[in-house]
Amino acid sequence: MRMVDLIEKKRDGKALSQAEIQYIIANYTNETIPDYQMSALLMAIYYEDMTDEEIIQLTLAMAHSGEVIDLSSIEGIKVDKHSTGGVGDTTTLVLAPLVAAVGVPVAKMSGRGLGFTGGTLDKLESIPSFQIEIADEDFIRIVNESKVAVIGQSGDLAPADKKLYALRDVTATVSSIPLIASSIMSKKIAAGADAIVLDVTTGEGAFMKDLTQAKRLAETMVRIGKLAKRQVMAVVSDMSQPLGEAVGNGLEVVEAIETLQGHGPADLLEMCYILGAQMVVLAKRAENLTEARELLEEALTSGRALEKFKEMITNQGGDASVVDQPERLVTAKYQIELPAKEAGVVTKLVANEIGVAAMLLGAGRQTKEDTINYGVGLKLHKKIGDAVAVGESLVTIYADSKEVTEVKERLYKNIVIGASAVEPPLIHDIITE
Repeated sequence: MRMVDLIEKKRDGKALSQAEIQYIIANYTNETIPDYQMSALLMAIYYEDMTDEEIIQLTLAMAHSGEVIDLSSIEGIKVDKHSTGGVGDTTTLVLAPLVAAVGVPVAKMSGRGLGFTGGTLDKLESIPSFQIEIADEDFIRIVNESKVAVIGQSGDLAPADKKLYALRDVTATVSSIPLIASSIMSKKIAAGADAIVLDVTTGEGAFMKDLTQAKRLAETMVRIGKLAKRQVMAVVSDMSQPLGEAVGNGLEVVEAIETLQGHGPADLLEMCYILGAQMVVLAKRAENLTEARELLEEALTSGRALEKFKEMITNQGGDASVVDQPERLVTAKYQIELPAKEAGVVTKLVANEIGVAAMLLGAGRQTKEDTINYGVGLKLHKKIGDAVAVGESLVTIYADSKEVTEVKERLYKNIVIGASAVEPPLIHDIITE
């Protein structure tokens, strides 16, 4: 085979075969195919799209380009959850112990964040001594004994995806749905889960800002999962405003603790019940979503989910006393209020701009080399539809410097107050086929 012929074939809108896709991924991973040729192919895919069969073969080739985790020694149906990202997306911190508390094994591999705030791993590392790198045998043992562990992805997990993503980032091909879907699903398949619940976010704070495109991405990933013989479903959720109230690593851990105690933000708790119920059904611990939700609600109200979170922290070397003393995680030097300049109702909270404000404080990374400040961030006191009086605090800014003028200006510009508002839906669609 010659790469130039395969570029020409895709440029002309023809489908690549399984053998051709395997050739491309294997030879790009071992650096036989140069970046300039792969860039040409990525642009051809961007314009000409791919068939379902091409996408599944691309996904499987990427998944098998490195280590494929074998979780067969973990008892039961292993269920994973993946979110396409957003602002204040604390769901994994609540979901993992909540779902584990009803007997579903959650053997989760997560990533770090690049953008508004840290990823799940960064949030967990704001807990003193928490270890996200543990040996495979310890990971499997912990999940068998306690039903839950959340660790970092192996460095050799889907290496083809790491190379391709870096190239997509500099060739304006990131937004290709076949490439997004294969990137996400290759890592999920390589990570060894039997069933996968996808949270595909849409809106200003999401990668997929267009609802139609978000639904197509969700449908594509569900089809990939089915063809790869995994149980997969997707929830298309709204991210036009931040989920929950906290934006920042330590603050989001505090919010997760409050949610597991039963008094967290209503939208975050509801999202966790929706996603968690799907996970419980896929794991065959309940016959239907109603029964699954009842199991989750009982696990939360009884305190078992909170105890499971403590157990998870202890098992991974962390200091579980922060669950009973969450104020220890609020380490920013200053808490600065943002008072409302006018009365009315919050009509708009531009999620991605709220996220940028948190990143300016140090809560996120602009480059992979940046160091995250776990203690800084934002606590929203008003969401879309909430009434506001003049002088009432819209946001508490947690900062290590009193100089937050740029952060305040960005927040004022992107928290809009008007006469009335239409609250966005939490869920736009649920896709199972």
